[in-house]
Amino acid sequence: MGEGHVRTAACIAVGSELLEEDRLDTNSLTVTRVLLEHGVRVVEKRVVGDDEEVVSGAIRELMARVDLVVVTGGLGPTADDVTREAVARALGVELVHDPAVEAWIRARYAEFGREMPEVCTSMAMVVPGARVLRNARGSAPGILVERDGAILAVFPGVPREMERMLREDLVPLLEERGGGRRRLRRTLLVSGLVESEVEDRIRHLYGRYGRENVTILAAQGLVRLVLHAEGTPEEAAARLDEMERAFREGLGDHVAGVDVDGLAEVVLGLLRGRGQGLATAESCTGGLLGAMLTEVPGSSDVFRGGVVSYSNESKETLLGVSHATLMEHGAVSEPVARAMAEGARSVLGCDWGIGITGIAGPGGGTPEKPVGLVHWAVAGPEGTVHRSRIFPGSRSFIRRWVANAALDLLRRMASGAEVP
Repeated sequence: MGEGHVRTAACIAVGSELLEEDRLDTNSLTVTRVLLEHGVRVVEKRVVGDDEEVVSGAIRELMARVDLVVVTGGLGPTADDVTREAVARALGVELVHDPAVEAWIRARYAEFGREMPEVCTSMAMVVPGARVLRNARGSAPGILVERDGAILAVFPGVPREMERMLREDLVPLLEERGGGRRRLRRTLLVSGLVESEVEDRIRHLYGRYGRENVTILAAQGLVRLVLHAEGTPEEAAARLDEMERAFREGLGDHVAGVDVDGLAEVVLGLLRGRGQGLATAESCTGGLLGAMLTEVPGSSDVFRGGVVSYSNESKETLLGVSHATLMEHGAVSEPVARAMAEGARSVLGCDWGIGITGIAGPGGGTPEKPVGLVHWAVAGPEGTVHRSRIFPGSRSFIRRWVANAALDLLRRMASGAEVP
């Protein structure tokens, strides 16, 4: 292998099944994450079918434009596994049989208590001049080769096999080429602002830190602000500390957490530190908020439980919402949201209760209460706070957005942050 620094990369996922509607290429996400850690930027991703000519053409084209091409899939023994042949075709060589590789594959099958089918001898056909990568979690070998200054790394499509080989066989090469430099990232979770508002508050910092080192990702009531810094691990970490301070100054209490999966993790950690408990009462979200909370490991020491009170009767019998309130104001209203939050807190004996009621659609709206109208409330030790909004979008979009909005309201009340 040569000594050139690897800066740009492309991913090719091979498999006709990945072109169907029910399968996704997730390997490229893992590859991108690992490469970014080592200062390598993925500039293109492709999904191609099981066609030798198409795969070889993609390999040739990308190797002429980037420093590294990572291919996943198509290394098995069946007729539709054409990646080995495509690699040889792209490099202008003929595959050759390697008895040592075949012996290794036979030994792998023996470890599984099986005899290797003869069709698997195809996996012992290797690319001349390439390094054969042993597969510690499967049987299909990988390929690592350099041609005209570009590196080609080929891994099996099985995610657990691919990731291990990626880290054990490619990462050491990237570390060697990078001279110890890393590209680290830190993600600020921002709540209570939409993407354009975040941009308006932080764009003055682009000149100082580089627009290419800041990424804004928005989804259903949350914005993830991804910061990047490159250098030695110590230099990059110090640079990220400086960047975080600067961006926090512009975003204030809207920064809910750092390197967290979501608001549920933030809220649970906050209440856990205070020794407090939480209960939920959900109507239009149908238990989504409870599911988000219980996705977080260890949530049981904070989350006491939830009530999915979809009907008026369940709101009355399970949460103590008065019949008169429901008749006077309707289920989708501020008084009912408040009563649900307070009922959940009381029934389950918690410090905090959340109540959500709304019209998620696509039907059920009226001129007075249109589709997308949601009321939510948080009841706590110092009282109950209510908010409402008409959310745009699909049913699932509305449900996810209001669940995040409710968690953000609780976060602000519990932490003493400003409640807009």
